Amino acid sequence: MTADDMIPDTVTDRSLLIADDDRPFLERLARAMEKRGFDVSQADTVAGAIAAINGHPPAFAVVDMRLGDGNGLDIIAHLNTKRPDSRTIVLTGYGNIATAVNAVKLGAVDYLAKPADADEVCDALLAPSGEKAEPPENPMSADRVRWEHIQRVYELCDRNVSETARRLNMHRRTLQRILAKRAPR
Repeated sequence: MTADDMIPDTVTDRSLLIADDDRPFLERLARAMEKRGFDVSQADTVAGAIAAINGHPPAFAVVDMRLGDGNGLDIIAHLNTKRPDSRTIVLTGYGNIATAVNAVKLGAVDYLAKPADADEVCDALLAPSGEKAEPPENPMSADRVRWEHIQRVYELCDRNVSETARRLNMHRRTLQRILAKRAPR
């Protein structure tokens, strides 16, 4: 499959802004989206994303909900004022109903939980207006989603087991056992 097969010919502006503070994830997703035919710009802060939007409002955006200097909702609102026809999706590890509703009210077209792969992101960005992307063929298991969430909180707590256990409201030893195991499939 070539990059031109991924984006329909009817899409002339292939500009995409990806805003995420997880640099390794940001760079991997940017490379994957470039292979799918997008012209990608990256930002790892709200300020950087807003500066990129002011320079050239993109046709598409993938925005993390929580960034080091603010909230991804600010990016969505700013992009919607600069380019109302843009298609934005929220990609976050902190999914909840309230933020999903706010994101959609501000103009987001979809809300994906991390870790989402590039195919899911591409499908969500290119889904026809008013339609949701097809569900993934092999979604992550509930055990894998739980494990990913625990790992993210653990990293955000600077790998402090006690602090992570407190924030997750779980016993420290239980957390240690989970952390010692391999990731579920």
